[in-house]
Amino acid sequence: MKSKIAEALKLKYQPVALKWANEKPIKAQQFKEGKWGCVMWLLAATAKGKTAVFDRDTYGCWGGGVGLGFGNQYLKFPGGLDCFYYFLSTGNAQWERGKETARQLEKFVTRDFMEDFLNGEGYLQSPELVEKFVNAMPIMDVPAKYVIFQPLSKVKPADGDTEIIVFLASPDQLAALVILANYSRQTNDNVIIPYAAGCQTIGIFPYKEARSENPRAVVGLTDISARKYISRQLDRDLLSFAVPWKMFQEMEENVAGSFLERRTWKALMAEKKSLPPA
Repeated sequence: MKSKIAEALKLKYQPVALKWANEKPIKAQQFKEGKWGCVMWLLAATAKGKTAVFDRDTYGCWGGGVGLGFGNQYLKFPGGLDCFYYFLSTGNAQWERGKETARQLEKFVTRDFMEDFLNGEGYLQSPELVEKFVNAMPIMDVPAKYVIFQPLSKVKPADGDTEIIVFLASPDQLAALVILANYSRQTNDNVIIPYAAGCQTIGIFPYKEARSENPRAVVGLTDISARKYISRQLDRDLLSFAVPWKMFQEMEENVAGSFLERRTWKALMAEKKSLPPA
C-alpha cells in the first residue's frame, strides 16, 4: 500500500510494517541461529525494500529477543540477569561472579563486548536501577512463531495482520509526525519517548500501546548503541517513529486538510531543498 503520510513528508526510506505470523516469508533476510546481530540492521534493510524475519532462535541479541516480543531473553545473558544489570550500568569487573563469567567468555566474544561487560555501558547509574528498568519493561511473548519486517509498499491492508508501522524520520519529519499524531486527539500527549533499546521502541513498547484504548506513537533510535550499529546503513539524522496500526490508519485519514497541505510545512520543505549540501 501507499502511505499518504510518507508522500506528504517526502520520506527517503520506506515505512516498515511489523507483523506476527506462523509462516516464514520466501526469500526473507534472517540472522543465523545463535549468531549475534542487531535487529536494527534488518530494519534498515527493510526500509530499503527487503523483507526480514525473526524467530526465537534468530533474534540477534538478548535485547533484540526482548524487543521483538520473544519473552525475557535477558535470562540467557552470560552470567544471568545479575550480570546484565552490571553490564548495562557499572560493569562486572567489580564483583567475583562477574569476573569469573568474564574469564569464561574471554575466548568467545569480541574485545568491544568484553570491555563493556567488564566496565559497563553506563546507560543507567546502578545495577539496582537496571533491575527496576527490566522489571518495568512491557516484556511479552508474541502468540506467533515469527516476527516479520516488511516494506509498507508490500502490505495489503485487507490482510489485517499488521501490528506496527515504523517511520524513519529526519528532525523536520519527526516534528510533523508528532503534530499529526496529536491532530485529532482530545489530549496533546500522544507520543512518548521511553528509554529503551532501539528494537524495543519499535517492538514491545508499541505493542503495548496497540493494546490500549488510545494508543500512542513511540519515538526511538535514541539508543546510541543502535545508532552506532546502523550508522553506515542509514542517514545519521534519523529517529524512528513507531505507530500501532489503528493509530497509523487514523493518521493517514488526517493528512487531507491538515498542516501538511498548508503554507508553513510547504515553506519548510522548500527551504530544505534550497540548502546547499553539507
